[in-house]
Amino acid sequence: MKIIISNSLNDPIYNQISNQIKSQIIKGDLQEGELLPSIRALAKDLQISVITTKRAYDELEKDGFVYTVPGKGTYVAMQNRDLLKERKLKIIEEGLAAIIDECKQMDIPYKEIDTIVRKLFEED
Repeated sequence: MKIIISNSLNDPIYNQISNQIKSQIIKGDLQEGELLPSIRALAKDLQISVITTKRAYDELEKDGFVYTVPGKGTYVAMQNRDLLKERKLKIIEEGLAAIIDECKQMDIPYKEIDTIVRKLFEED
């Protein structure tokens, strides 16, 4: 499991962690029943507070992405891939809608936005 923390983002660290784990579950990089690192081990690896990793895991459990077995660890929960993809698409659509609204306010033409999106897509 690979997690990258950025201090330059406005997003809280616990949210960065939970979002990256969600993304790995949705993509299938983390499989159903797979054991996640312990809260303490993840905190040590990322050099952050145990409280922060606990909050990230709590958020994941609340959203149904993981479950915890006391004394054993935290595991990836069974997922409905189609439902997960639909949730992610909804989040993307909401983000794009906000960006499009800003573009309209700034009178940025569609062609210019299209060019930017194509360049960003090709970077990966």
